[in-house]
Amino acid sequence: MADISIPGVSDKYKTNDYIEALMKKERLPLTREQESLDRYKEQQSAWNTVNQKMSSLRTNTKSLYSFDNPFNNKLASSTNENAVTATPGREASYGSIKIDVIQPATADRFLSGDLDKDFKIPQGKYTFQVGEKTVSFNWKGGKITDFINSLNKRGANTIKASIVGVSNDKQSLLIESLKTGSENNLIFKDDALTFALKHEMIAKTKADFQEFGMTKQDFSSPELEFPVPAVEQNGMPEFTDKEVEWDEEEKRFILPPRSGLQLEIDESFLENKNNRIEFTFSTFEVEDITEELNIKRTTRPELGEAGKVTYEDVTVWNDKTKVELPPPPPVPLTPIAGEADFYARTKDGKEIQIETAQLAMDSETGEKTVQLDIKDYPDIQSIVVRNRNTGEAVALSTFQIYDVKKNLGYQAVHPVTEAKDAVIKYEGITITRPTNKIDDVVPHVTLNIFNPTEKTETIDIKPDKESAKDALIAFVGTYNQVIAEMNILSENKPEIISELDYLTRDEQEDAKKRLGMFQGDSSLRTGKSSMQSIISANYRWSENATVTMLNQIGISTRATGAQGGYSPSQMRGYLEINEKQLDQALEENLDQIKNIFGFDSDGDLIIDQGIGFQLDKQLTSWVQNGGIIANKNTTINGRIKASESKIASLEKQLDTKEAQLRAKYGQMEGTLNSLNSQSNTISNFANSGKQQ
Repeated sequence: MADISIPGVSDKYKTNDYIEALMKKERLPLTREQESLDRYKEQQSAWNTVNQKMSSLRTNTKSLYSFDNPFNNKLASSTNENAVTATPGREASYGSIKIDVIQPATADRFLSGDLDKDFKIPQGKYTFQVGEKTVSFNWKGGKITDFINSLNKRGANTIKASIVGVSNDKQSLLIESLKTGSENNLIFKDDALTFALKHEMIAKTKADFQEFGMTKQDFSSPELEFPVPAVEQNGMPEFTDKEVEWDEEEKRFILPPRSGLQLEIDESFLENKNNRIEFTFSTFEVEDITEELNIKRTTRPELGEAGKVTYEDVTVWNDKTKVELPPPPPVPLTPIAGEADFYARTKDGKEIQIETAQLAMDSETGEKTVQLDIKDYPDIQSIVVRNRNTGEAVALSTFQIYDVKKNLGYQAVHPVTEAKDAVIKYEGITITRPTNKIDDVVPHVTLNIFNPTEKTETIDIKPDKESAKDALIAFVGTYNQVIAEMNILSENKPEIISELDYLTRDEQEDAKKRLGMFQGDSSLRTGKSSMQSIISANYRWSENATVTMLNQIGISTRATGAQGGYSPSQMRGYLEINEKQLDQALEENLDQIKNIFGFDSDGDLIIDQGIGFQLDKQLTSWVQNGGIIANKNTTINGRIKASESKIASLEKQLDTKEAQLRAKYGQMEGTLNSLNSQSNTISNFANSGKQQ
């Protein structure tokens, strides 16, 4: 049987080879255009690489002269970092800080009594309060671990609970406040209070009051005050305790108008910063002394008329007396009311007025209660009372002192720590704060308190030279990367790549593909030249400046001092660092180094000169929107689109051409097959005739 040949499917006549040979020639324009497209994309990628490296250099450059420049960074070192450290801000002053830590701020942390391992927290409403924050939730009852999870989930930054193993079969519940300071006591309410009392976490306590200032002998006349308040009038009597009386029936002191008292505070009362001094006072009307005072001040002799004699129509007057009278009376005193003043007098003689105007008044007794917390007046020495009124007397109770924490009505049975303020001494002044991060004592410095100190510790604030050095090294590194990329793209010299010994093998192969890619583009050479000029220029930021150039601090194209002239790599513009010279410059001229990177040349408080400023300006012209690189990529993008459009058109033409060729060769094969078939038929007929 003869072979079956299907036109366009079988390749009996090698038509596919003929078609492929013809199409190969037809595809030459397409191949050339695809190569052009690949070249455009490589160029676009190369410019994007330049943009990325320049952007990195610009970021490093800006950091050297901006507000966040590393030359303003500060470091703090402490002679006892286990007790106190500091975090200086950029505006902190150099120098030493002397600190005594009396105590760190602590929070309430209370343990329960022993609980069984399978102990369950009973159902109820559990409420906990820390300062002004309250955590409350309804508990359905269950395992202690589930209770802890529920409380911690709601407690956030306020309260926390955990389990402490006591023995193999016993455990204890630890509940702690997450806020330090004496004002942030851990308070139990509702069923939490019931639980805490029952399981020996807290116990009821009675406030321990101590009375003082109970007899007139405990007081003295007030010291003279300075400055004198505006309410005072010349001619008013001085404040004394001479007229002060003890009212035995009411158990109170009576201060008549224009009297006063001063009560010394026992030193032992000041030892506990949780102590509070409390007393009450009221005022009541008495006869005003102003009129009597004015009479005493204005009394003077009265002289009658000189006299006269009249005879008929003639009157003769006596001469007037020649006795000189006292000067005219002073300005009359005016009544004073509502001016009963209380003061805390400190050890250095200063008086701090105790505000009483806003205190609530007892509706039955008319009394106001004054409370002085020792922590608010750490240097208090005495309490001063001055009744400035002229028509009101002051009724003053005896004084009481008590521990505020104990006066809560409960105290911890098993306290791990109790809520206390941090207490430190700075420049001899005792300071209390509720937190261990104190940022309002030393300007622009945060003190971190950890443990009490046995002696005065010193914190030194110094410049952070290491961060400045690291920033300069990073700057040099990114600068060299930009120069290297410019060299690779603008020159066709293989040694440029071999000199960059920090490149990996893959990076070297990629660099070879870009080598000399923009050899005819002058913008790269111009840009490199501009950057080198900026780096090597002299920036005299002041008449007294001694450091005005980068090479003075050990950074230049020949900083390492190569022998025998410049090396090829140095000729290509790479910067080098003489580390020893740089360290010395940072040690001696840190502020001057900062200034050569950016300074204000015209006094408008805006940086307008310096290496950093000029280089940033130059780089911006390359990487900004509408800049040099953006314009390059815009041109290339146009070429890429045109090339892609042309490729699509060529591919369509080739598809049509190939389809036409296959149709023609298919017809040819069909014709040949038909002729062969006819030939075979004739041959078979002839052969059959011979056989007959």
